[in-house]
Amino acid sequence: MTGPAEAGSAGARTAVVIAARDEEVLIGATVRAAAGLPGADLVVVVDDGSRDRTAAVAGAAGARVLRHGANRGKGAAMETGAEGVRRVECAERGSGARHLLFLDADLGTSAARAAPLVEPVCSGAADMTIALLPATRQRLGGRGAVVSLAREGIRSATGWEPEQPLSGQRCLTRAAFEAARPLAAGFGAETGMTVDLLRAGLAVVEVEVPLEHRPTGTGPRAQLHRARQLADVARALAERELGPALVRRGRRLREDLRGAAVVAVRRAATRRGRAARRGR
Repeated sequence: MTGPAEAGSAGARTAVVIAARDEEVLIGATVRAAAGLPGADLVVVVDDGSRDRTAAVAGAAGARVLRHGANRGKGAAMETGAEGVRRVECAERGSGARHLLFLDADLGTSAARAAPLVEPVCSGAADMTIALLPATRQRLGGRGAVVSLAREGIRSATGWEPEQPLSGQRCLTRAAFEAARPLAAGFGAETGMTVDLLRAGLAVVEVEVPLEHRPTGTGPRAQLHRARQLADVARALAERELGPALVRRGRRLREDLRGAAVVAVRRAATRRGRAARRGR
């Protein structure tokens, strides 16, 4: 942990904010599990341009649903969710600001185990907590290009080296969230947020939490996702003036991932073509 935490706020309420796109299969279970967390009295789902029934399923599960007509990216969805919470609080008149717990839409029932993220924030031990999933405790080193870039960028900017810099499961005070605004675009939101809060002298701590994600996979879609993620992280770091060498490295990694994605798409097309010929 680094930096001074705010005064403790035991008993403070928590709003859960979930950015979701095309998550109709898991969003209902995620919302119901999150709603049962201690102190969580509000769940806001931001449907970021879904093409399926994500919004309807989330609403039926009890969430307040906000919608983007077109996909605007994770950072924008997180800001929309926080603004939705603020509007609820304004309507309540004098209820006080809730802490914000950001969770990914694909956690399903495992979201019920996110309480350890909230406890250090409520007690004043941290201004922001970041989840360490047990399966990812092993250091990725150079084997994860995007993780490696984000980790190195955060260390270069702040002197602190996180184990899981891209983790989307994090809880923070409202003051800490405001200190991080405007969030970096897209998948660079978490990296930018960590840099900004540490530079502001706030306390950030990683907490091991037994949450479970849907596996990303290794196919063409997964490769394209990683390429977009890397581009967003590289942009977030560049915007924070972390030096030309790091920016050039991010560009090289982005080009490498894009090349890998193109190769994966071509191989998939070749396999489909062979299968079609065999079927004749």
